[in-house]
Amino acid sequence: MKTNCCLALVLLSSIFAPAQRNLQPPPSYPPQLAAELKQIQRAALASDYAWNQLAHLTNNIGPRPAGSPQATFAAQYVADELKKLGLDARLEKVMVPHWVRGEETGALVEFPGMAPGTTQKVVLTALGGSVATPAEGLTADVVAVNNFDELNALGKEKVAGKIVLFNAVFDQQLAATGHGGPAYGQAVIYRAIGASSAARLGAVAALVRSVGGADYRLPHTGGMQYLPDAPRIPAAAVTAEDAEQIAYLTQQGRVRMRLLLTPQKLPDVESFNVVADLKGSEHPEQVVIVSGHLDSWDLGTGAIDDGAGVAVAMQAAQLVKQLGLHPRRTIRVIAWMNEELGASGAIAYAAAHKNDAANHFAAIESDLGAGHPVGIHMAAPASNLPQLRPASAILQSSGAGILQVAEDAETDIGPLCRMGVPCFGPIQDSRFYFNYHHTAADTLDKVAPRELQENAAVMAVLAYALANLPQALERPAARTGPAF
Repeated sequence: MKTNCCLALVLLSSIFAPAQRNLQPPPSYPPQLAAELKQIQRAALASDYAWNQLAHLTNNIGPRPAGSPQATFAAQYVADELKKLGLDARLEKVMVPHWVRGEETGALVEFPGMAPGTTQKVVLTALGGSVATPAEGLTADVVAVNNFDELNALGKEKVAGKIVLFNAVFDQQLAATGHGGPAYGQAVIYRAIGASSAARLGAVAALVRSVGGADYRLPHTGGMQYLPDAPRIPAAAVTAEDAEQIAYLTQQGRVRMRLLLTPQKLPDVESFNVVADLKGSEHPEQVVIVSGHLDSWDLGTGAIDDGAGVAVAMQAAQLVKQLGLHPRRTIRVIAWMNEELGASGAIAYAAAHKNDAANHFAAIESDLGAGHPVGIHMAAPASNLPQLRPASAILQSSGAGILQVAEDAETDIGPLCRMGVPCFGPIQDSRFYFNYHHTAADTLDKVAPRELQENAAVMAVLAYALANLPQALERPAARTGPAF
């Protein structure tokens, strides 16, 4: 991940900063633009286009891990659907990793108080990018720690040759108050680099307590990163319940576990970003991006992460075409490939378009599910807020009128933001998102049709407003450094 996911957490934390308060009446747009934005909002709230697209991506095509046949098929499907709308749609080549999960089993084979001749199953799933155990599996003692300080305090003598469990608890109370992003940020670092931290001390495998809520014995997968100064050891996520049990037993005495993981890292394969333009009438060279990422994990069908983002981005263009409107600037729909295992689609797009960054007027991405949106966050100078307040005033009627400044953008548009492009996204209800994110339960039924319509309204109204602003936005300062 950011690790790709980790850096995105800067954004997730920042969007919960105090909202920009505006005690003055918002400035107004020209009457025609204001009327068109209201027309778009009304049409979005009455449309089932995004829902039908999401249903097809999830129920018909299914899981879309990068490098899989489903991911490539989904890219072609989205491109074809956008061509049907009359957009100039194309597939831009991206080389992506091809990691496949394989078999994954775990069992406690020795622990205090066990009935002779028995074992206890451990519910787990390999972390994305993990190496395999030996073909016959491995059996080793387990040590449980709550954080990196506890791990380092054990030292090599107590860690070498063992399986390390990081029992870092996802703060469900924090998430329940609407702060799902910060709750995720506190725990995800153990998934990202826990294996390398344990390997430096001689561990033979690493387990991480699932990073998410809803403890229904669901393991949460996700990408992990091997650091260059540490051996590569197998890594898996265990359910919260299993993590609690293992930690409990290790306090009583020796615990041994048998672990079998058979993932494979196959050669990188060719895949695609979907890029489709609805040409602007006055400044076609200036681009406003609407986007979500098309790839998903393999456990579920990627409805909230991030089929919903792709579907509402598609609908932003569909609404403009349906209503016969003509944006001054080009609205560009992008379905990004491989956000989950390194953001190679985002990196490839930024590299291919680096000489055209000045013509990227703005970029929007939705990648926090499909919960009720309460407004818009912006990674750009606060001086831009007055230009956006008329749009937020229109969205207020569907409960999405908040405007906030964020420090960073979502993963796929992050490279553009660091190149100086103003970046935006919906502020969404994240109370339940991390219950299902990266699990087998990320399926279509977790999306409320009305909330998906509300998200489509935010994406479309914001995109059309940006595409028709009378003057340019003040751009954030370009930043250098690693992409993620």
